[in-house]
Amino acid sequence: MRILTFEEFLEKNTSPTSSQLSEEQLDSTVLEIIKQVRLEKDAALFRYTKEFDGIELNQFLVSEEEIAEAEIKVETEFMEAIRKAKSNIREFHQAQKEQSWMMEKENGVLLGQKVSPIEKVGVYIPGGKAAYPSSILMDVIPAQIAGVEKIVITTPPQSDGKISPYVLATASELGIDTVYKVGGAQAIAALAYGTESIEKVDKIVGPGNAFVARAKKWVFGDVAIDMIAGPSEICVVADETAPPHYVAADLLSQAEHDESASAICVTTNQDLANQIKAEVENQTIQLERKAIVEESLKQNGKIIIARDEAEVFQIVNEIAPEHLQLMIENPMEKMQQVKHAGAIFLGTHSPEPLGDYFAGPNHTLPTSGTARFASPLGVYDFVKKSSIIRYSENALSQATDHIATIANVEGLTAHAKSITIRKENENA
Repeated sequence: MRILTFEEFLEKNTSPTSSQLSEEQLDSTVLEIIKQVRLEKDAALFRYTKEFDGIELNQFLVSEEEIAEAEIKVETEFMEAIRKAKSNIREFHQAQKEQSWMMEKENGVLLGQKVSPIEKVGVYIPGGKAAYPSSILMDVIPAQIAGVEKIVITTPPQSDGKISPYVLATASELGIDTVYKVGGAQAIAALAYGTESIEKVDKIVGPGNAFVARAKKWVFGDVAIDMIAGPSEICVVADETAPPHYVAADLLSQAEHDESASAICVTTNQDLANQIKAEVENQTIQLERKAIVEESLKQNGKIIIARDEAEVFQIVNEIAPEHLQLMIENPMEKMQQVKHAGAIFLGTHSPEPLGDYFAGPNHTLPTSGTARFASPLGVYDFVKKSSIIRYSENALSQATDHIATIANVEGLTAHAKSITIRKENENA
């Protein structure tokens, strides 16, 4: 893990990278997968599942028996934790629900907005070597609160051809009984365009690897998506009140995600930086995912020394991190200087995994600097809005000349005629 000055950070942060090349390499593979799924449908899915997952399936839909078996396998303690997390997540997202509204104006004018849920949503859950039941909670609950009628899950099968019992038990707890054993870019293509087994949806949400992210980018427009998520990120702002072993543990909690994850600390205290670096090295040795953590820290781990508080928040806003922890004095007050962040954790006792699993706010967050313009996944992502307009005869008559003037300036005379014909009829 490197210690950088403010100037070194700025220089590295603005240098060209090889990401464009890697994206181009991904595209040729992903576009071919999408093409084949559109052409061959289920046949392509079976072939890619054998090729990429090493498994031959005879159907994609998880059976009722497999779901029942999963519910028996999982521990009572796990289900208790899931139910408590579900309650917290539901309570938080319930506050996001929007209502249709109308306003009456003079002369019989009525204007408003109708809020309607998206009809069909596909949720992608990473799988295969790992299980992510927390992502099911975060992606499904907001959709249910929004009123989405049909929610399906796709997730890669394990080496035994089954889905993790923790994933299935969590899906069942939420009332989701349509789970498909399909992963990767091929799952995104199936959800976007439909196959014999998998019905086309209106929106795809959920995290995934680089192939999943690129596939979501390419199907966008034919179907809606939540976001194109990159590797996980954390930025911890620490002052002399922050325990170094806490800061190190929080940085490592993100570095263990994968080799491309980013763990950054920003401080004005050189001694604290040295202590945190030492703690990171000591704690890394004890971790189960030590090899992944070491590669992540080698690639993207850094401690940045700022000269003052102004530089600290300049760095934070330049990064626009997915997760931002303010382990400083008066974090609530100083939070006002943050312009861009997916989620903000205040104080020593609000570590990032609290948001990942339990507190209630969504853990599907904008990454790779997209917090500059994007928001966490929420109920608002599962609705669409229709404008409502109703004018009385008198109200339209009063507006006719203004509308016709604008239409004629734009050269759209048929637009103008559509308005004026009604006034002509009125005067006839």
